Parts: sequence; structure tokens; C-alpha cells
Amino acid sequence: MRDLARDLLDWYDVHARDMPWRVPPADRKAGVLPDPYAVWMSEVMLQQTTVAAVRDYHRKFLSIWPTVQDLAAADDSDVMAAWAGLGYYARARNLLKCARAVVADHGGVFPDTYDMLLTLPGIGPYTAAAIAAIAFDRPETVVDGNVERVMARLYDEHAPLPGSKPALTALARDLTPQTRPGDYAQAVMDLGATICTPRSPACGICPWRTPCKARIAGTAAELPKKTPKKKTPTRFGIAYVVRRADGAWLLETRPESGLLGGMLGWPGSDWGDDPQPAPPLQADWHLHEAEARHTFTHFHLQLQIMTATVPHDATPERGAFIPAHDFSPSALPTAMRKVFDLAAATLRSG
Repeated sequence: MRDLARDLLDWYDVHARDMPWRVPPADRKAGVLPDPYAVWMSEVMLQQTTVAAVRDYHRKFLSIWPTVQDLAAADDSDVMAAWAGLGYYARARNLLKCARAVVADHGGVFPDTYDMLLTLPGIGPYTAAAIAAIAFDRPETVVDGNVERVMARLYDEHAPLPGSKPALTALARDLTPQTRPGDYAQAVMDLGATICTPRSPACGICPWRTPCKARIAGTAAELPKKTPKKKTPTRFGIAYVVRRADGAWLLETRPESGLLGGMLGWPGSDWGDDPQPAPPLQADWHLHEAEARHTFTHFHLQLQIMTATVPHDATPERGAFIPAHDFSPSALPTAMRKVFDLAAATLRSG
């Protein structure tokens, strides 16, 4: 086990990916640890999102809110707007809750143990292990999709995910070293992301090619196996896009609970099998020829778009008009921005 960890760390010392939140291996070996705030933010952003998508968001957030105290004091709407486009907006709400808990309950200093990190809002077992290992060099076992794939292949484990996750976690735990556990955790993830990839793994240059049981058995490409997913359902809804004569747009803040909670969006119906019309005001409504389509984690969404232009004195039953100079489509969540992209040209030309 020690030899496996050592071989991987030797590989990581040369091939570690450059990340905005990461301290290079040479500096870590010299005793330099990363900023826990930066590591925590990266882990929250990386949940169900790719590294490529997160890099720029991470830099932007740290430039606007360089410390956890700055983020804790931020306006919710500013943080949600900065998050727009990154998806899974509950993470942004938890980001604020966690920052405020760190400031209020821990004096602005992140806890440095797995158990204490678990007490913070929005931090589950994986995130707590990742922060404890990467930020504080605790020997915690960090298991994401990359690590599951590496373990399944290294040990030729054919039981399908997600049922095999406990067994793969146990295998990963046995390999986690007491020395340089933070670098090791990142090394396994880098190995899965760059060498032991889902398709066409580069076994010939893998530091674990010799002991890898799946390579020996010729089964690497088919692992890890997964239980077939159920068909993703489709929900339907109606979005109402209203432009006032002076160019203002009618928007409403969505309820805190549920998808896109706390975000600005177009007034609309519920999302389900048979959405009921729910116009926000009396108007001459026009059905847009195209539907906005978006996929969330557990369902596809198809939004019928109703558009209207109204006079200056129009009074909505819900929502509020946002002046054109204060409105930025980029601040909308992706699903709502797709609605805008379809509807805006029609309303402007009208």
C-alpha cells in the first residue's frame, strides 16, 4: 500500500494540474498549505461541475469577496447574480449560509477536522473529507467519481455503482497515506481526470499500470459498471416575459425553497405534467413559436413562452419591473436566460 501511494505521489510531483486554489507539490512539501477559504469555495463549486467551468468563477468570486468575512457580509442577490450560469443554485445559497456560520460561530476561521467541518451548512461527507485533506493535510479519504473509477479499475471491481460505492471507498481508505494525504487526495483525482479517463484510459503511462488488475484482465475500459439509470422525466411550464413601454422587464424572485430558489426569473406557472396558466397581469399575450428547453439533474424542462408589451402604467399582480439599465440577462439562471434569448428579439422588434 505504501508503495502504491509513493508511486502516485512521485507522479503527482511532476504532473499535478495547475488550479487557482491549489498549492504546487513542491511548496506543500515545504510546509505551505492552501487557503482553506479558497479550497472550500472550489469544492462547493466543483460539485456536479467541471474544473474547466469552475476556474473563472472561482477567480471572480475571490476577486469580489477575497475573504470569508467579505462573502458573509455580501448581499444575497449579488452572490446569486455572480453565480448565474454555474448551475445548481442551492450551492450558492449554502455558500452564503456556510460563510456566515464560519464568521458567526468560528471567528472567521474554518474548522480543520472532518467532524467539525460536517457541522457547517452545505458541507457533506465528501466535501468535509476534501477540505480536511487538501486544506489541512488530514488523512481523510476523498472519493469522487474519478476516485471511484480508479479504484474500480485498480482492483477490477465489477459490482455496479452506486451500490459498490462503500466497497470502493473502503479500498480508497486503505491506500490513503498518513504522509502528504492532501497531495495524495489530489493525485488520485488528477489520475482519474487525466490518465484513467472514462473512455480510452492511457494505461501505458499510468503510474499504477503494473499493479492494476483491470489492465491485466483487459477490463479497464468497461469499468466502473453502473446500474442503468431510469428514464429522465419531462416537466412542462409557462414563462411570461413582459416588456414595459419604457424598456423595463417584469421579473420576480423565486421562492427560497426549490429549484432556482432566491433567483430572479420570469413570472410563470408551476412545473409539472399539466401547468396551469398564471399570468402576472392583464395583457395582450402572444405565444412564442419556440419553447425554452433546459435539463436539470432529475428532469427535463420545457417552457412555453408567453410575451407581452405593456404601457407605462401597467401594474403587475406579482413581480416588479426592472429598468432596462439595471437589467442584465447574464444575472439570470441559465433556464431563464434561455427564455430571454428566445423572447427578447420578438419584444424588441415589436
